[in-house]
Amino acid sequence: MSARTASIVAVFILVVVLVSLLRRGELLGAGPVSIAFQVIAVLLMLWARLTFGRRSFHAAANPTAGGLVTWGPYRYWRHPIYAAVLLFLWAGVLSHPLEPVGLGLVVLATLMTAVRIRSEEHYLRAEYQGDSGYDAYARRTKRLIPFVF
Repeated sequence: MSARTASIVAVFILVVVLVSLLRRGELLGAGPVSIAFQVIAVLLMLWARLTFGRRSFHAAANPTAGGLVTWGPYRYWRHPIYAAVLLFLWAGVLSHPLEPVGLGLVVLATLMTAVRIRSEEHYLRAEYQGDSGYDAYARRTKRLIPFVF
């Protein structure tokens, strides 16, 4: 399967997971700690979107015009929007009594996020090559958790 197709399938599955968790009542935090984590996730996502600027979202994970973004939250990790999405989802699901379906859905969302990340990185490496390209950026920043992973 091509990176483009994998990315589109992953987006579709992520939307299905999101709607499923919402319908099951497991998406939104159930206590002050989980709600705080979800507020942090929303703020991180907003910061990343504002830093990213007017660039559009691509279901196929194509790089956007305007160069590689390496400032704002992107200075600390390569995928702050995906980090925010995962933080939001895990905080919501873990704040409810653990059920196999809810846990399975959030694991599926995590796997689909990994597919999106791999697809995007495939395109970014091809688009931004050279000493100051994506590989150099990837060596100095982490994917999802600053200074860790």
